[in-house]
Amino acid sequence: MDRRSFLLVAGGALAAAAVSARTYAGPRARLRIGQIVWGGEPPRLNALRRLAWEVEKRTSIEVAEAPAELHLADAALFRSPFLYVSGASAPSLPSEDEVSRLRRHLDLGGLLLADATCGCAGGDFERGVRALLGRVYPRTALVPLPREHVLWKSFYLLDAAPGRTSVAPPLALIRDQRVVAVLSPNDLGGAWSRDAFGRWEHEVVPGGQGQRELAFRFGVNLVMYAMCLDYKDDQVHVPFILKRRRWRTE
Repeated sequence: MDRRSFLLVAGGALAAAAVSARTYAGPRARLRIGQIVWGGEPPRLNALRRLAWEVEKRTSIEVAEAPAELHLADAALFRSPFLYVSGASAPSLPSEDEVSRLRRHLDLGGLLLADATCGCAGGDFERGVRALLGRVYPRTALVPLPREHVLWKSFYLLDAAPGRTSVAPPLALIRDQRVVAVLSPNDLGGAWSRDAFGRWEHEVVPGGQGQRELAFRFGVNLVMYAMCLDYKDDQVHVPFILKRRRWRTE
């Protein structure tokens, strides 16, 4: 299958249609980020709304403002190539059927971002995510996101991915050279969250607004990667990337 396509599956039906990433960026359809409900009400409710706003303003991708709140058993799970789950604690692990559905989603081209709202490495949420992904892919471990991976340059050229905090680099689960899941210990959503009055909901430490901007840039890169995968590794893009690198260092 074309790795730049995402299979749209309704209700776990066996039939699936390959849909180009452009479908989500076209005039008749918008990308809707899927916010996974794992346990109680998901935290950082305003985070994905603001990320969606930033993605639409900065890129050509059209994004629905409100995320879709999803359980792993929902038929609509397969309608979004980008899934987000956040928390500070580790709730009960999903059923075998739910684990199988998440594996299928990721195998078909999806990307999962797990965001630790504690802004810490090695906490309960991280342990819960490790346990979940260990069931989804028993023989594949989380590793530091490689410096040469295209996710660092899928839209912005980055060398760090802080959030509300900046305690450790992101971890990635990689299958056949494709990142299928990212675990951020830095609370990206905490840096993205803005209330209805336009006020930032959380202080960003230690880097303030500059750090918040980097958090948004990494979020944009994640969405772009979920939509387009590794297109920035194509040779046709090398001159443009090199030009941007020179611009950044001048």
